[in-house]
Amino acid sequence: MPDFSHEKACNTQGLIFGIDEAGRGPWCGPVVAACVCFPNFQIDGNLAAQINDSKKLSATKREKLLPLIMNSGAYIGIGQASAEEIDQINILQATFLAMKRALEDVAQQGHPANFALIDGNRLPNWKLPCQCLIKGDSLSLSIAAASIVAKVTRDHLMQELAKEYPQYGWDKNAGYGTVDHIKALHQYGVTPHHRKTYKPIAELLSHQI
Repeated sequence: MPDFSHEKACNTQGLIFGIDEAGRGPWCGPVVAACVCFPNFQIDGNLAAQINDSKKLSATKREKLLPLIMNSGAYIGIGQASAEEIDQINILQATFLAMKRALEDVAQQGHPANFALIDGNRLPNWKLPCQCLIKGDSLSLSIAAASIVAKVTRDHLMQELAKEYPQYGWDKNAGYGTVDHIKALHQYGVTPHHRKTYKPIAELLSHQI
């Protein structure tokens, strides 16, 4: 289970944030990032025992945990990059942009980061001291909490978009390339929220020319 050992090993003063994202793989919608810091590594023991990599939790469990994390006293920032930005600068750079916006969000709340632990194996080119942690959402409580915040936030965004485009099933598939999503693309076409540089969407558009 994730804990604070990696945060404590950072050997730095100030606020240490865990950062994770949701939505790199889907064919549409934004990529969403969240950053979470538990000041002085303080967290309710019962909550800590429930937090894990969002992918290891059911949707019901993630929904239950989100308000608990939001009301835990943690400092939390959320940022996103649009499908258009993903097409302009690629998904990796858009992910870093969403992460930067999450840090800017929490800084505007009066809690600027001093250090960041980022899930994955690639570091952004930031002035902020940071470290990447492979499978960090299974190792770090801060990153695991961020993974839940990012995932549930993005799911909610896709549920809202699904009200505008109900035929694509985004409320259920979150924009991933499911059978129903593919059928809707062939029947109704590409929306402004689709990532046009992603291969399946690019191929579909090329056949329409």
